[in-house]
Amino acid sequence: MTTLTIYANNNGKQPLQTLTAFDDIRDALAGIGVEFERWEANQPLSEKAEQEEVIAAYREPIDRLNKKYGFQSIDVVSMYPDHPQREVARGKFLAEHTHADFEIRFFVDGAGMFYIHSGGKVYATLCTKGDLINLPANLTHWFDMGPQPNFKAIRLFTTPEGWVGNFTGNDIADSFPRFEAAA
Repeated sequence: MTTLTIYANNNGKQPLQTLTAFDDIRDALAGIGVEFERWEANQPLSEKAEQEEVIAAYREPIDRLNKKYGFQSIDVVSMYPDHPQREVARGKFLAEHTHADFEIRFFVDGAGMFYIHSGGKVYATLCTKGDLINLPANLTHWFDMGPQPNFKAIRLFTTPEGWVGNFTGNDIADSFPRFEAAA
């Protein structure tokens, strides 16, 4: 189930608030400029579906988003518990970073956790199948897929380079519960 847990940025042990109702999550994230939507994610996919299969299955919503934003790059992150790159990928995304471009993720299967660092708070957002999250450019955040990742997410970019993280060097992510504690 999708959840949003809000913490003071200096205390990852004591949540200020936990939200589970979609409208409450959407409204809280909108307050920091993050768009959050619930989309249909019911296309059949193989367990280890890769980019081509996922994009083909979700061509219609991808085309809708592309018409709205004019994307130049689309890819799919497809992680499963025995994925050979799971530890490397997790380590990369766990570091706090920003992007010069806004970041859209549509979870078509499984779950992952975005931690958004804004206004003296950390918004730990457990995204699940059907969730679409759009982080504005330059918003400080990190992502945790857990030690046994199991998700497929479509990533859309307005730049041809795709995912480019600008790492802050802040180790704040080490002070907050990881995916496996929250999921």
